[in-house]
Amino acid sequence: MTTYTQIRTSRIARLRTLTVAGVATVGAAAAALTLTSTSAQAAEVAPATVSASVVKASADGGQGGTGYANNLDGWIKESLAIMKAQGIPGTYEGLHRNIIRESGGNPSAQNNWDVNAKNGVPSKGLLQVIQPTFNAYHVGGTAHELTNPVANITAAANYAADRYGSIDNVNSAY
Repeated sequence: MTTYTQIRTSRIARLRTLTVAGVATVGAAAAALTLTSTSAQAAEVAPATVSASVVKASADGGQGGTGYANNLDGWIKESLAIMKAQGIPGTYEGLHRNIIRESGGNPSAQNNWDVNAKNGVPSKGLLQVIQPTFNAYHVGGTAHELTNPVANITAAANYAADRYGSIDNVNSAY
C-alpha cells in the first residue's frame, strides 16, 4: 500500500467521523455546505510527522521571513513544499491557474454574492475557500487563518486532492 493510498484511506475514515460531528455542532445550513468538503482534516497531522524544515518555513504562515518570497510565487512554492511533505498532489501550474481564476492573486478577495455568502459563509482568499471547508482540510504546519495565503492554498489543494484527485484536475469553480 503506497503512502498516498494510506493517506486516502485515512481521509475516508475521518470523513465519516467528522461529517457526523459537523452535522451535530454546526447546524443544518452549515452542515450542508460542509458535506461537500468531507475529508475532514485529512492532512491535519502532528507536527512531528512534517519535516522540521517545512514547519520552520511556514512558521509565520507565508508572511515573509521564511526563505520564500512574500508574494504569489513564494506562497505557491511554500505551499508546494508543505504539500509534498504531506503527500498532497499538485503542481505550481495547477495552483497558479486556479488562484488567478478564483481571486486574481488577491489573498484578501472575498465573494459576497454567491449562495455561500447568502448563507453567511463567504468564500475567501486566494482559492476562495469557505470556513467549514478550511476547517475540515486545514493542513498542520500552516496558520489557522482562512485568508493566510499559504494556509488557504494548502487547505484548498488538500480539498481538491480529496474530491478531484489533485488541484491540477480543477478547471472551474469547485
